[in-house]
Amino acid sequence: MRALKSVLAAGLLAAAALPAAADPLAKEVFGAQRTSNGGPAAAIGFYSKGCASGNVQLPETGPTWQVMRLSRNRNWGNPQLVDFLVGLSRQATQYGWRGLYIGDMSQPLGGPMVTGHASHQIGLDADIWMLPPPSLHLTAAQREKISSQSVVAKGGIAPSPLWSASHHAILRAAAMDPRVQRIFVDPVAKVAMCNAERGDRGYLRKIRPINAHDYHFHVRLACPNGGCEDQDPPPPGDGCAEAAQWIENRIHPPKAAPPDPKARHPRSLRLSELPRACQALVTR
Repeated sequence: MRALKSVLAAGLLAAAALPAAADPLAKEVFGAQRTSNGGPAAAIGFYSKGCASGNVQLPETGPTWQVMRLSRNRNWGNPQLVDFLVGLSRQATQYGWRGLYIGDMSQPLGGPMVTGHASHQIGLDADIWMLPPPSLHLTAAQREKISSQSVVAKGGIAPSPLWSASHHAILRAAAMDPRVQRIFVDPVAKVAMCNAERGDRGYLRKIRPINAHDYHFHVRLACPNGGCEDQDPPPPGDGCAEAAQWIENRIHPPKAAPPDPKARHPRSLRLSELPRACQALVTR
C-alpha cells in the first residue's frame, strides 16, 4: 500500500504540471492502455467513475472457460474478480455446462471505455454469456464471430427455449458468493427464478432486473478495500415483485419520464473529472 501511495503521489505531481488545456476524454486515455501497471491491487472510485491499479489478466483460455472478443482487451480485473470467475466456471460444470464464456471485464487500468459500458471501470464487473459453451477450443477468430443467445422469447415477457434449470443454478451459485454485491439480468430471467425457487430465497435479493441483459448476466463484486465507493445494498426482500413490474411495464409502458438535461454518459468524462488517483495512474 505504501508503494502504491508513492506511485500515485508522483503521478499527481505530474498531473499538476499539465496545462489546463491538456484534459482529454478519459475513455481515450484509459482505452489506449494495453497492460496493467502491475502495482498493488486497488479498485478506485465508483463502478461508473473510477479506475483500477494492479488489475490482472484472466487467461484467454482455461480448463473451464474461454474469454470472448479478445480484440477488446477487456479481460482484466481485480484479482478477486479473476478468482471468482475461475471458480464459477468450475461450478458450471456441476450443472451440465462445459464451463463459461466470459465477456467484458475491465480494461488493464480500468476507467471509462471507448465503446459500450457505463460501468466496468474499477475491475469488479464482468459479463458472463448465457450461451452454454458448445466448445472450449474456439480460435481467436471464432470468438470474434460467435454470438450468445437470448434467454428471453420475442416479445420480452417470457423465457426462450434456451432458459434452463442450469442457468438458474449458475446464477444462484454466483449470487451465493459473499464477494458478489449484485447481479444484473433481464427481469424475465429473474421472474423465472422467483417462480422456480423452492429453497432459500435470500440470494434472490442480489439478482437485480435490468434491460439489455438477456444474452448475458453481469456480476458485480463488492469493494474489497477502502479505495472505492460501494453501491448501496439491494433493497430488502427478494425483489420478485419489482421484476414482475418490469415485465408489466413492457406490456403496458408507463409514461416516459422527461430526460434529465444534466445526465451524462461516463464516456463523456474528462480525465480531470475522475478521482485524482486515477489521473495519477496515467500521467506518471
